[in-house]
Amino acid sequence: MLTAVDPSEAITGRLLFRGRLHRRCQQMGETFFALRARPSPRLRTAGSVPSAPYVLHKGFEGADNHRRWLECCGARLICPPKRNAARNVWPKRLRRWVAGIRRIVEGVYDELFNTFGLWRERPHELSGLRARLVARVALHNFCNWLNEQVGLPRLAFADLLGW
Repeated sequence: MLTAVDPSEAITGRLLFRGRLHRRCQQMGETFFALRARPSPRLRTAGSVPSAPYVLHKGFEGADNHRRWLECCGARLICPPKRNAARNVWPKRLRRWVAGIRRIVEGVYDELFNTFGLWRERPHELSGLRARLVARVALHNFCNWLNEQVGLPRLAFADLLGW
């Protein structure tokens, strides 16, 4: 699952892909950014183009890809280089800033898969997985909003789920 999370920790778009993310980042990015730039009524879950840049993990690196995605999809990207890259010249402060943003995304995934039990799902059909995923994303976004209304940290779902 490729997911877009905004600064308020809300899930603003997602797409399911078959296979492992690390092996197909370029193809998945191409599809995801294109669908966000030119929405399809058949795949509305991708969301729309954000006003801020995307912060991606290292699997999406590549200046040629970034240039192409900016030109064809309007996707502005921040993607740290791999540690062994020849042009790995990011200052430590910038690497830490990106890592902090990535921690937010990892926290969202943790909520979906562990707190809301998505990892336990074993649907027999893709439609069942999609339905359960939509329900978990809606619950995540609602709990985020509710916590904000009552003055709790956004991802502090333990109190809400203990009703």
